[in-house]
Amino acid sequence: MIKYNQSKYWLFLIVILIVCSASAQDQSKKQKELENRRQELQREIQQINTLLFQGKKEQKSVLSRVEDLNYKVTVRKNLIRITNQQANLLTREINNNQKNITNLRDKLKLLKDEYAAMVVKSYKSKSENSKVMFLLSSINFQQAYKRLQYIKQYADYQKQRGEEIKAKTIALQELNKDLLKQKKDKQILIKENRIAKNELAKEKRQHEALMNSIKKNLNKYTSQIRTKQKEAAKIDKEIEKIIRAAMASSNKKAGKSTSSKTFALTAEGKVLAANFTSNKGKLPSPVERGVVKVRFGTQRSPIDRSIPIKSNGVRIATNKGEKVRAVFSGVVMSIITPRNGNNTVLIRHGNYITIYKNLSKIFVNKGDKISTKQNIGEVLTNKASGETILSFVIYKDGKPQNPAHWIYKM
Repeated sequence: MIKYNQSKYWLFLIVILIVCSASAQDQSKKQKELENRRQELQREIQQINTLLFQGKKEQKSVLSRVEDLNYKVTVRKNLIRITNQQANLLTREINNNQKNITNLRDKLKLLKDEYAAMVVKSYKSKSENSKVMFLLSSINFQQAYKRLQYIKQYADYQKQRGEEIKAKTIALQELNKDLLKQKKDKQILIKENRIAKNELAKEKRQHEALMNSIKKNLNKYTSQIRTKQKEAAKIDKEIEKIIRAAMASSNKKAGKSTSSKTFALTAEGKVLAANFTSNKGKLPSPVERGVVKVRFGTQRSPIDRSIPIKSNGVRIATNKGEKVRAVFSGVVMSIITPRNGNNTVLIRHGNYITIYKNLSKIFVNKGDKISTKQNIGEVLTNKASGETILSFVIYKDGKPQNPAHWIYKM
């Protein structure tokens, strides 16, 4: 019965240890994910400061400055939110560690008390004569053998308990080290969050001041936004027209219906499209340095919330004179050069097309074969707004795709 109860106890203890270990691993994994995200946001804020705010206030229009500040405030809020999550998770880990330390101390005290009693008992009967007499007083050889085994097992048990005390002492020391580190990490996070909140308050005041200046002449700025939207929509329509024509041409060559909404691919085109697909989420950025100011989809203007901003791709703020590079190998399908200087390059990768808008210079020609990361042009800096923005779009057949799903860490 005793052996049965001991077996149940050890089985229960093993299950508890496995559950605690799995919980600790989950928390550690979550902590690493949060830390990686926090570092990404910190790098993004550094890039925002470098690309959008260093020595450029005088050149930029009020509209651009409001958009930049609005973007920076959003990223800063995300940073504060992630840091809060980290601090809360650390608090839970600290509380768990404190409970574990208390439990381990109690077990260690019990072990030491048991070991001390064992040592005293052993000391009282440590005489070799008493051990010999214990053996010699046996009724028969079998009893003598059993008594010898008992003496050996008792000595082994003493050693085992000593090793257990040593192991639990080391475990307690490690837990104390972890606890001190966690408390230190938490204090660092709290300090960083305090700084981030102060910066956020400052940025909000700047944003509010700029918005107040805009409200005085809101109609003027709203008109500028609508004009920019019309220009963007005009280029988008021209791009869609070129893509439809290219699809019709490929289907005509393949003897298929020209009204088909997909590309009829050659064997080479199928391989290229498959390679493009297999690199989803791993494609390089079209510029070496940049921050995504406008993301894919429809969002409200930060200037006038009643105006929807439609984006078929992403708009990336970058350095003046920044080179634009192809995100994948392919063929230059078309080049658009409108009068306003918003030059556009379309590169085909099977039934995928990547589009690079707002170029001041173009280094390639229609029909050129392009390799991954090859420079194809230079981003235009708008003289009126002082911004250097690349618009980047991905199409699959005739449908725009979210570049954030394709570009690494976008």
